[in-house]
Amino acid sequence: MSRVAVVTDSASDLPPEAAAAAGISIVPLAVAFGEEQFKAGVDLTTDEFWRRMTAPDAPFPTTAASSPGDFQATYESCFAAGADAIVSVHVAETLSGTLKSARIARDAMADREIHLIDSGSASMGVGILALLATRLAAEGVPATEIARTVEERKADVDLYVALDTLEYLKKGGRISGAQAAIGNLLSVKPIITVREGLVHTADKPRTRGKARERTLQLLTARPVEWLAVLYTPPADGASFRDEVVDRLGGGVDPSKVSLQAVGPSVGPHLGPGCVGAVVLFAR
Repeated sequence: MSRVAVVTDSASDLPPEAAAAAGISIVPLAVAFGEEQFKAGVDLTTDEFWRRMTAPDAPFPTTAASSPGDFQATYESCFAAGADAIVSVHVAETLSGTLKSARIARDAMADREIHLIDSGSASMGVGILALLATRLAAEGVPATEIARTVEERKADVDLYVALDTLEYLKKGGRISGAQAAIGNLLSVKPIITVREGLVHTADKPRTRGKARERTLQLLTARPVEWLAVLYTPPADGASFRDEVVDRLGGGVDPSKVSLQAVGPSVGPHLGPGCVGAVVLFAR
């Protein structure tokens, strides 16, 4: 039986311990606070990121794609550990240059079987697809079939996050200053989603309570196979998870429910005080 390794990047928001347990290798994106440079999840934990992010007068963090060298080193490590093929699942190419770096690394290893997948999403929209790939690999499914299945299931992934403000999306360059100004003027608490690699506004409630309720509705509109609840401090992610699970009426396998804070690779674009989730809707 061939052994298939799964690789992703830190914009998947997979916690290092969860990735290690699943056997997933994570290639870190770069994060900078002013002149200080870090690798997400390596020398900058999620807790430390949010401490810095919310500190008074802290410089706004910037992110940069992983390098081709980082990818090549990870791929070589997977093959050295006994893998016959790799399925590499990544943040949308429209949101980051990470997939471009992965492609350069793959092309430099043309004699090896490496399948690249553009998730078209971010955060656990990437992470859930990587976890799906590892489950298929554990069942002995060949790499080509894993890649085909993950490509198909991308259509069943939805991400919804209720933001406290549009200011951080503006700072991160994801929306225009005019869009942010209008939203803030109207006291909108927008719910965002990522579709085919682009950030869209799913709804524009005017209060936090209405935003929370609408996000719950969107996440539970269909039967759910996999649920990854997300939050950014100081929001209470655990209570939101409990509400989503309650709305689903116990219809999701507890082993496919997770809760995690958004990490350093995605957090700068959302800002503090957000709740949301990624779902893989059942077929």
